[in-house]
Amino acid sequence: MASFSFGSGNAAKLLRIPLYLAGRVGTALVPRGDRWVFGCGAGIGDGALALQRVAAEHGHDTLWLTSSEREERDAAELGIRTVPKSGLRGWWATARAGVLVVTHGLGDVNRYANSGAFVVQLWHGIPLKRIGLDSPATVQVPDVPGAPMLRRVVALLYRATAQRIRVLPAASHRARGRLESAFALGDDRVVVTGEPRVDVLSAGSSHDRRDTARARLRDAVGSLPGSARTILYAPTWRDGSPDPAVPSAQQWERIVAVLDEHDAILLVRSHPLGAGGYAPPLPTDRVRTLGSDVLPDVTPVLPAVDVLVTDYSSLAYDVGLIAMPVLFLAPDADEYARTRGFYGRFQDVAGEDPAADWGALLARLAQLLDDDVAFADASARSATLSAEMHAFRDGRNTRRVYETIRARGIPAPKGAA
Repeated sequence: MASFSFGSGNAAKLLRIPLYLAGRVGTALVPRGDRWVFGCGAGIGDGALALQRVAAEHGHDTLWLTSSEREERDAAELGIRTVPKSGLRGWWATARAGVLVVTHGLGDVNRYANSGAFVVQLWHGIPLKRIGLDSPATVQVPDVPGAPMLRRVVALLYRATAQRIRVLPAASHRARGRLESAFALGDDRVVVTGEPRVDVLSAGSSHDRRDTARARLRDAVGSLPGSARTILYAPTWRDGSPDPAVPSAQQWERIVAVLDEHDAILLVRSHPLGAGGYAPPLPTDRVRTLGSDVLPDVTPVLPAVDVLVTDYSSLAYDVGLIAMPVLFLAPDADEYARTRGFYGRFQDVAGEDPAADWGALLARLAQLLDDDVAFADASARSATLSAEMHAFRDGRNTRRVYETIRARGIPAPKGAA
């Protein structure tokens, strides 16, 4: 069952308008300092963690705003200072910050204290599905009298909030156009630097990346047979609707049989904003859960994965950096295109005949695992798709973002050479 929808989220935002107004008055009275404050809707990770490390390396005073005890523990293990983002301390930390770094939205930090800050929006993936102002889902509200007017109000608020963004990194000029449209920003704000979150897929040797990733994966899901192929299944959030790809009991039996036949492990990563019934009804160690509660940031373990299965996730663009084959399972592609929309045609990314059910998907997966030529062809297609969307693959995206921020007037730390 889904755990969140744009409609309920937007309704809550409209009810909180007095708090936003009060927060804006407060931030107008509180002077901002030099500290860099970080937040991430997925936990301690993603591009925010990459940029925090670079900022701290250059001597900046950094602080992470957390929303759970898990985040506090994860940050403590990395030596990062934290403050809970809600409450007075979180408001004060956000209100006093010179730079705010987020990956999902301004709710990654204290949502009532961001006015007047230098906002860096790292986002969390190259958009395939339409996002922001390009998607009707963004302005959904409950079906109540006056709903059309409320949708217009939400759109105005979203646009106004987006205008606070000073730097939004893009992976390429092609991705840049999508972000400019989604956030209603000009090309002076959206800059082609590459995305910090994928530096981990380009830095170092492929052998070292895979060894490091396998160690992280073992910590998350337990030991993995050395000979087993690893399949990552990452379905996309359905904006509050049920996931149509959840397998039936019969489909689960076939999934486990294919995994047994091909000595493979299936890692299931449901979207953190939705929950799906992805627990097989039969005992097996061939299926492991890899949700955000187990591993907040999946990108660092991607080099340990052999095949990605997804529908509309931006991971389809990212895994091509390491030439990983991608299979698409999209039973609701036509409906999703109608209600959410894509940038371009879904078939331009997934091919003309993406799998519509588990039967078709498993047949294609078995072929990949059986046939080295088919596997190599799929790897090459994935790498080509990635090359069209990622302009950089040198492991220096985070450095370019940092240099862009500094070039926009953010000073060096006091005492720095």
